[in-house]
Amino acid sequence: MAGSVNRVMLLGRLTRDPELRYTPKGLAVADLGVALNRTYTDASGQKKDETTFVDVTVWQRTAELCAQYLKKGRQVFLEGRLQMDQWDAQDGTKKSKLKIVADSVTFLDGGQRGGDAEGGESEGGGMRRGGPGARGSAPRAPQQRPAPAQPPSEEPPQFEEQPPEGMEGDQPF
Repeated sequence: MAGSVNRVMLLGRLTRDPELRYTPKGLAVADLGVALNRTYTDASGQKKDETTFVDVTVWQRTAELCAQYLKKGRQVFLEGRLQMDQWDAQDGTKKSKLKIVADSVTFLDGGQRGGDAEGGESEGGGMRRGGPGARGSAPRAPQQRPAPAQPPSEEPPQFEEQPPEGMEGDQPF
C-alpha cells in the first residue's frame, strides 16, 4: 500500500468546558475532553459499560465557536485525525499521548439527554462548509452585541477547518 489514512469520527459528550487559548502568533486553539461510551456483553452474558476518555484539540474559528457555545455534558460529533504528542516530563522521562485534532465539530444537543437545555437550540443543528453533506448557505460569524439573557435560539455555524500548515511548532504553552 502506497499511503495511509489518518481519519477519525467520534460521537460523545464533553467531559469539561472547552479551554480556549491563543498561540504567540494569535491563533485560537481550544482543548476539549470527550467521553465515548460503549456497551457490550462479556463472556458470561453480562452487559458491561465501558467509557473511553479522549483529548481533542481544535484550531482557529472552530476553537472560538466551541469555547463560546459548548459546555460540559454537550453531545458533539467530531471529525479529524490522530496526533501523537511527545514531551519531556519534569523528572526527565519521555512522555507521549495520543489525541484527536478535530477539523469539524458538530454541536448535537443542549447538553442534557432527552432535553433541550440551551434555550431553543434544536437537536442535530450545525452546518458544514463545502464538500459532501454541506447544507444551508455559507456560515456567518455571530455579530458582536451584548450577551443576551438567553443563549441564542439559532445553532451556531459549524466549520470544517484544517489546522494551519506547520502548526506543530506553534504550541500555546
